[in-house]
Amino acid sequence: MSIKSADLNKDKLIDSVKSSLNDAEDLLREAATSTGERAAELRDRAMTSLRRTREALYDAQDLVVARGRRAARATDDYVHDKPWQSIAVAGLAGLLVGLLLTRR
Repeated sequence: MSIKSADLNKDKLIDSVKSSLNDAEDLLREAATSTGERAAELRDRAMTSLRRTREALYDAQDLVVARGRRAARATDDYVHDKPWQSIAVAGLAGLLVGLLLTRR
């Protein structure tokens, strides 16, 4: 998955969650001023909207976890395939961090 499509999916998810939460908030506000069956119907619709939002967030969480696992696996494979290059990169990164910390 490319960075652009990941950003697009992230933006879609954020828009969906915002919309769903706004809908639920509006429905609950309206239910607070209503009575009887109308209030119950509005609360049910708000709860349905919140459930959809929760499911979308769980789906996003699953996707992030899966991507993290793929990245960890790719890193592990790289380190096993090219151990000396990995040691050199880690050493250089440590040197740079050390230099930055001692500059203070």
